[in-house]
Amino acid sequence: MTDPQVGIMMLVAFLFAIAFGFPIAFTLMAMGVGFGYYAMGDHIFQLFVQRTFSVMANDVLISVPLFLFMGYIVERANILDRLFLSIELAAKHIPGSLAVATLLTCALFATATGIVGAVVTLMSLLALPSMLRAGYDKKLATGVVCAGGCLGILIPPSVLLILYGATAGVSVVKLYAGAFFPGLMLAGLYMLYVVGRAVLNPQLAPKPPKEILDVPFTQVMWALFTSFVPLAALIISVLGAILAGLATPTEAAAVGAAGAIVLAIAYRSFSIDKLKESVFLTARSAAMVCWLFVGSATFSAVFAYLNGHEVVKDLIDYLDLSSTQFMLLAQFLIFLLGWPLEWTEIIVIFVPIFLPLLQHYGVDPLFFGILVALNLQTSFLTPPVAMAAFYCKGVAPKNVSIDEIFAGIYPFVAIVLVAMALLYFFPEIALWLPEQLYGGGGGSGSENVIPVDGLPVGVENSGDLAVPDTPEEEGGEVALPEED
Repeated sequence: MTDPQVGIMMLVAFLFAIAFGFPIAFTLMAMGVGFGYYAMGDHIFQLFVQRTFSVMANDVLISVPLFLFMGYIVERANILDRLFLSIELAAKHIPGSLAVATLLTCALFATATGIVGAVVTLMSLLALPSMLRAGYDKKLATGVVCAGGCLGILIPPSVLLILYGATAGVSVVKLYAGAFFPGLMLAGLYMLYVVGRAVLNPQLAPKPPKEILDVPFTQVMWALFTSFVPLAALIISVLGAILAGLATPTEAAAVGAAGAIVLAIAYRSFSIDKLKESVFLTARSAAMVCWLFVGSATFSAVFAYLNGHEVVKDLIDYLDLSSTQFMLLAQFLIFLLGWPLEWTEIIVIFVPIFLPLLQHYGVDPLFFGILVALNLQTSFLTPPVAMAAFYCKGVAPKNVSIDEIFAGIYPFVAIVLVAMALLYFFPEIALWLPEQLYGGGGGSGSENVIPVDGLPVGVENSGDLAVPDTPEEEGGEVALPEED
């Protein structure tokens, strides 16, 4: 067998391994070392050590555990019930007010935590019973909770964007700026859909009871001031410091983590046991991310050494695609991969396969990353690995079936696809804010270039996004970006 054939066999073997439930990170490392030993002999062990050290020493990834810790502390601050009630009171005159309040709460809380499982689970415990008691349609209510809870992987500070930035060599700060308006757009489309359904069929989302409608304005303002304002202030201070260039993502994440502890103390919900639990969950999640990166770096290096990327590139060249066709193909494949895989595997394993082709087709890596982040909303919503649906079902009332949850989710998957189309046809939604704040391109020093039909647009100084072809290049170390 030729080296490229071995590389493709390596990729196929990995897919079979994860289909049987083997741990992703350690499967990647085992495949990388095993096939690497076949390809380069004892040199694979030196490469594995270098890749492990370079990933663990990467400053950009320090922000991951800090943002996770901030999220876990906020989650345990008992602020979600106050936040939901205050937004419910403020939105009481809007059709489908409970569902709109749920989406607003999800968007704000997802921004503070970025942990999809936590947001979906907590909202399923808090908002879903409230909507069902109010007579809301079960499909609509569960769809709102699941879709709203997934906004945290797109709206900054998103861990997904940090991993994409480290993988693609794109500024995390510019990715945060680029994802800001697409995240708001998606949340807004969700709310428009809910309001539209409530207007067309009021029985799906009945009006609030009289005791909610008669709450005095001053009481509503006080509820917002004591729940919405503190959390919003924490989020704005963290994101504002990042986007304004006052702090790096790591520095802002550290301040946000400290602010989350202060917030928990202010709400009298801080304890040593909760702190220990948050630290444990943070360490577990951060370790998973780091070992995924180590496995992915080793696997990708061996795959490139075997010229596996050349097979993919030759196939794309044979298809003779335009830039638009390439983007459609890439996003369609990522959408399909979201059915059996979670977003972490897609970002660190499969997205790098497309990265070397971006320059050829004149696609800005920043724009591509935002489109991928929007696309990967569906990875939590589409079966068989629809984690949001299973989180919801795990704590939902017994009369809510998994089929009803999936039926409620599908319209929101369609809305994600509509949002992707809007972003593609109006790329300024993602590119305008980074250009205004920082100027120039978004990724690796490139100009902002979006895909257009016809000949690819040239990209100046885009840098080489490919994994080194041999372990000797770049000193055998992973090319990860310096922190902005």
